[in-house]
Amino acid sequence: MKNNKNVLSFDNNLNLATMSKTNKFVFWGLYIVAWLIFVGLSIEAGGLTVNFFFSLYKPEFVQNLYQKLDLTEMYNSRRLAFFGTYGFILTISILKACLFYTVITLMHKMDFSKPFHSFVSRQISKISYYTLSIGLLSYIARQFVKNLVHHSFVPDNLNQFWADSQAFILMGAVIYIIATIFKKGVDIQNENDLTV
Repeated sequence: MKNNKNVLSFDNNLNLATMSKTNKFVFWGLYIVAWLIFVGLSIEAGGLTVNFFFSLYKPEFVQNLYQKLDLTEMYNSRRLAFFGTYGFILTISILKACLFYTVITLMHKMDFSKPFHSFVSRQISKISYYTLSIGLLSYIARQFVKNLVHHSFVPDNLNQFWADSQAFILMGAVIYIIATIFKKGVDIQNENDLTV
């Protein structure tokens, strides 16, 4: 709750005074893009959750819902496969929304006059964990569904939910390395502050 208030409040400690005019423009452009992606991912996660419950209780309405993701045949044939597949879809979509929420929080609260701060270090670490988790879960989900392909109840449109698994794993690894270096930088700065 406290975090939400902090994010929604534009009266923060974001200090852009040290940035050039072009960098400020790019930063605010990326900030708006991050918000748009976050809203889109939240809508997707919400739509998939609604689909999930309609698949269980009112399967006849699924064709009119978000992305027409109809897994009722799978639900009727193999419930374990249905819950496994939908569990992967929902978890990955929610993690993507959490990832961009963390990015927005970082951009909103970051102080450019003192970038080596423990808050920034924690947020970058969170971003790396979310990204790695999305990549690994997407890869496992793809293998899981691949094993079900020989059954006719697997729809063709499932791959869109875990198409970029390798890219997410690679990106997560790179961000993790950056987070580790950043954490070390924060530790060194704290030590220097104590010795002065």
